[in-house]
Amino acid sequence: MSRTEVPDRIQRYMRYAPLVVVPCLLIASTYPGEYRVPVTYWMLSMLSALAFVAGRRWPVFASLVISALAVPMFVADAWGLSELVPYLGAVAVVDVTMRAERREMVAVSAAGWCGSVLAGIWFESHEAFFSVTTAVKVLAYVGLPLLLGLYLRSQRELAANNLAQTRAAERSALARELHDLVAHHMASIVLRIGVAQHVLAPQDEAVREVLADVRATASDALADIRRLLVALRDPSLGEVALVEPDAVDAEIGAAIDRVRAAGFEVQSVFDTQENVESGAADLDAIGRLTLLRVIQESLTNVMKHGDKKGLVSVSVGRDDNRVHVRVVNDVEGSPRNAGHGLVGMQERAELVGGEMTAGTNSDGKWEVHVSIPLVVSGGVS
Repeated sequence: MSRTEVPDRIQRYMRYAPLVVVPCLLIASTYPGEYRVPVTYWMLSMLSALAFVAGRRWPVFASLVISALAVPMFVADAWGLSELVPYLGAVAVVDVTMRAERREMVAVSAAGWCGSVLAGIWFESHEAFFSVTTAVKVLAYVGLPLLLGLYLRSQRELAANNLAQTRAAERSALARELHDLVAHHMASIVLRIGVAQHVLAPQDEAVREVLADVRATASDALADIRRLLVALRDPSLGEVALVEPDAVDAEIGAAIDRVRAAGFEVQSVFDTQENVESGAADLDAIGRLTLLRVIQESLTNVMKHGDKKGLVSVSVGRDDNRVHVRVVNDVEGSPRNAGHGLVGMQERAELVGGEMTAGTNSDGKWEVHVSIPLVVSGGVS
């Protein structure tokens, strides 16, 4: 079991904790002959516990349900530890704040719990509603869960960043070892074979052919190693499988969907399964990764600089022994100069023996064109 699986399993078990804790609180509040927790209070409490369990998939919805169930429990004449059950709503706010990807979801959850707290204070007839006490209670019951959720969220993100940095350092160390050991020896082999070809007698033609084949194979292997070294230094290498065409196609489709969600109209050959397989699947692992990164970076630039009124075109096709990628879109304002993203795409294309052009085409649209060869000829630099 990996180190990351242990906290996930603990968190999953903690999700079911209210199913045990809530009945214990209710049982502990039962005093024979003096006080017995009403059946309705039991029902509301267990529904809140079940809603918290459902919060694993629908955290905001579960938080609002728990907050709504807390109102009649605040109004009820509770006793002892049973009075703590409604505050499961505060725990739900912590859960949403820690996990939610959008601030709006946190605001909705906090607003629902705040409304429940205010309703509980309103029905407390022995206290004035508009008072300093009310303000303090709201700050304590709503503000503290928000702060705790933000703290846990920051710790979670910090742990994820540390893990990513550790993996990046491990890949860099592996890349250095491959460069210092394997690449060095492969380059030496290619060099020695070249020397052997020059010192052979003219009549050793068969040996020359064998050595030429070995040299070409070693050169191709050396080129692949150097491309792999660059891929190992890619900080997002772990997000996409290098060898699975289906995974790459799915990531490209997700990138196109993000552009559409941003309000752009996209015309893509990836909308049909037939076009997805016309050339892209024939690339090797590094070529497919290059194809993916080029499309992702181009579409990111579209969302930054593109005109939503225009049409975005994404096409991938095979011509001769190369796969061609074209991303065309309208640009707001004047065409932009080459930035770090375009420079990175240029380097990726050159790494696999490909070519890239970016600029305004004959129709006045911004076009990024990258061609990736299906077979990269080996060489020693």
